[in-house]
Amino acid sequence: QEAEVFHTISGLGLCDDPVYINPENGYKITKYLEGIRVCDSGNVDDLERCMEKLKGVHNLHLTVQHTFDIFAQIDFYESLWEDAPSVFRDYKKTKENILSLRDFIDKAEKDWCLTHIDAVPDNFLFYIPDGEEKEQLQLTDWEYSGMQDPHVDIAMFCIYSLYNKRQCDRLINIYFGGTCDRTTRAKIYCYIAMCGLLWSNWCEYKRKLGVEFGEYSLQQYRYAKLFYKYAKELMASEGTEEDVEV
Repeated sequence: QEAEVFHTISGLGLCDDPVYINPENGYKITKYLEGIRVCDSGNVDDLERCMEKLKGVHNLHLTVQHTFDIFAQIDFYESLWEDAPSVFRDYKKTKENILSLRDFIDKAEKDWCLTHIDAVPDNFLFYIPDGEEKEQLQLTDWEYSGMQDPHVDIAMFCIYSLYNKRQCDRLINIYFGGTCDRTTRAKIYCYIAMCGLLWSNWCEYKRKLGVEFGEYSLQQYRYAKLFYKYAKELMASEGTEEDVEV
C-alpha cells in the first residue's frame, strides 16, 4: 500500500521520491535531507505553512486502491490484546460512545481522497535545498496513508500535539482560513475522539509488549472521552457557524 501511495504522489513535490521501494518487503531508500527541522506545534507561522501544505495535498484529490478505516483499526488493535481487559475501567462505555458516532460520520459530507493519516508535526520537514536560500517543506512518512476524509489529518495533528480544545480550534481555524461551520467542526471533534481511542488501543497493545508511552497514552484516551462530549454538544447546538479566535 505504501508503494502504491508513493507511485501516486511521485513527481508532485510532496516529498522526495524514493530511490527504491520494494512493495513485497517494504524496504525503501530515499535521499537523506541535511539540516532539517520539524514543525513546532506551538508556532503559528509553522502551523500556517503546514496547514497550507496539507490543504495542498488534499486539493489534489488523489486516489489509491485502499482505505484507512478508523473503526476497523480500533477493533484491530483491540484484537491484539488477546482478550485481555483494558486498563481503563470505563473502556466498554467509552468505546460504545465512540461507535455511536458512526451514523453521524457516515452521513457527514466528505471530500473522499488520499489522506496522509499520520500528518503530525514530526512528519512536516523544513529544510533548505543545496544552493538555495529559501526554506522548503516536505510531508514525509506515508505508511498509513489511504482513502479517507482529509479532515482526519487535522484531528491526527491535534492529538499527536497533545493540544487542548482551544489549540484544536485554533488549528481548525488556520486550516479553514478562519471560518469553519459547526457541522464540520463537530465532525473533526468526532475524528479527534475516534483517533484518540484508536491510538489508546495501540498504546495498550504496546504496553503488553513492555513499551510505555506515559502521558501520550493517557491523553489519547482522554481525547476519546472529552471530544465525544464536545462533538455531541456541538451537534445539539443551533446555527451553522461558530467563530473561534485564532
